Amino acid sequence: MWTSNVPNSSPVPNGILVIIGGKEDKGSDKEVLNGDENSSRLKVLERFIKLIEKDDPVVEVVTTASSMGDESFEDYRKVFEELGVKQIGHMHHKVRREVVDDDLSERVQNADAFFFTGGDQLLLTSLYGGSMFLTHIKERYITDRIVIAGTSAGAMAMSTPMIYAGNKKVQQIAGEVKITTGLEFLKDVCIDTHFIDRSRFVRMAQVIVTNPTSIGIGIEEDTAIVVREGTKAEVIGNGVITIIEGFYITNSNISDFAEDQPIGIQDLKVHLLPAGFFYDIPQINPPHK
Repeated sequence: MWTSNVPNSSPVPNGILVIIGGKEDKGSDKEVLNGDENSSRLKVLERFIKLIEKDDPVVEVVTTASSMGDESFEDYRKVFEELGVKQIGHMHHKVRREVVDDDLSERVQNADAFFFTGGDQLLLTSLYGGSMFLTHIKERYITDRIVIAGTSAGAMAMSTPMIYAGNKKVQQIAGEVKITTGLEFLKDVCIDTHFIDRSRFVRMAQVIVTNPTSIGIGIEEDTAIVVREGTKAEVIGNGVITIIEGFYITNSNISDFAEDQPIGIQDLKVHLLPAGFFYDIPQINPPHK
């Protein structure tokens, strides 16, 4: 694996990301919750809470991506309380004006962790992109040891590029997968979720062939990656992650937009990583201001 010789002057984040593939086990059996970590069904959510490393943490649950914000919050409130968290806040915005007018600076400053739920990732980027709310969270991610988690749409929004359209019926057609700028906690990384369950390999490959500088990380359900220092990823949970690298692509037809033209790519590199495996996210794109 080749890397850039240009020194990387970007700041190393002190925060930790927990990027979840969706449908993580929320459990209901308290005997399982209080049992041995290796036998627990709640491996992903337990790890999220343990990473905070505080006796009485403040966790903010952001349900803006969901059309059923209150119901989604209740699901996570219950499981987080069972895991010992007492201070659980709820953030939900329906229109961008609410984000602009709502002064969330004190809550952002006091939070030890954020959890972005599933739903529609385009709501997260269109409502929070360019806001002081997002800027403040990012500043804390760089300077403080906070934990930022997202599941399903909340996970997909953490990266750039971000997929927002292109289901498995059209994913093999060149140009039918739509991407935009995500929240950019990870740059030159595309996150996709429910990856194996919803057969999303081809759509991720299409994203990567459009910009081989980026890597694709497809995360299966009840599975996650924990990212430290912005680049060091550890796999946790009960499934596998799929990593697609396009650095060595030799040929593709991505620029041929004939009607119903299937995508063709040669020399993709693929990794399949289960729990306990590690992966260093490549930094081949020199930082710039």
